[in-house]
Amino acid sequence: MAKKRRASQSNGILIKNQQIQWVNLLIVIIVIGGLGMAIRSKFVADVPATAVQTKRAKPTVLSHPAFIKKLAPDAQQMQTKYHVLASISLSQAILESNWGRSANARQNNNLFGVKATGQEKGKLMATKEFHDGAYHQEKQRFRVYDSWHASMVGHARKLAYGTPWDSKHYQAVIQATDYQTAAVALVNAGYATDPAYAQKLINIIQKYDLQRYDKK
Repeated sequence: MAKKRRASQSNGILIKNQQIQWVNLLIVIIVIGGLGMAIRSKFVADVPATAVQTKRAKPTVLSHPAFIKKLAPDAQQMQTKYHVLASISLSQAILESNWGRSANARQNNNLFGVKATGQEKGKLMATKEFHDGAYHQEKQRFRVYDSWHASMVGHARKLAYGTPWDSKHYQAVIQATDYQTAAVALVNAGYATDPAYAQKLINIIQKYDLQRYDKK
């Protein structure tokens, strides 16, 4: 019986003759570790990217009706508080941010192409400016906002309180009672360099019936 017991003790992958087989143990650990990594990799691959990299998720791309619906309440609030027609706020946001899809909108929450001045928080971005009869690729510092709502407020305040050198710079926009007059006033005040800017705003307002949000 003693011989049988010793024989049984001498058999085994990890222990032989009551001695740990370190090479075999190391191989087992490597195999188990490899299986664990394979299982983890498959789990991560099966999980949606938004769940794995929540912090890096890009803002949801909204449809045109959804984009308008999202901004309309803020636009009407800006009209009540700062007297900027809601249709003007909405059309400018659509045109300047390409429905919230521009790099400025996605990275800086800047819906209106507002540039940073002085000590304002800003980021250098590529842009196209119209001058000398043609468009030119340039880099400008644009305002960085915490949210689209903050961008809406910043835009309305800019029109209501003007520029650092002229507090009444956009008064004609604020005093306008219809979107056509307000759009032309924006161009006259130099808000944008695009010579067709006013007509583009008017076309957007009419196409999407944005004047229905203007408070009478």
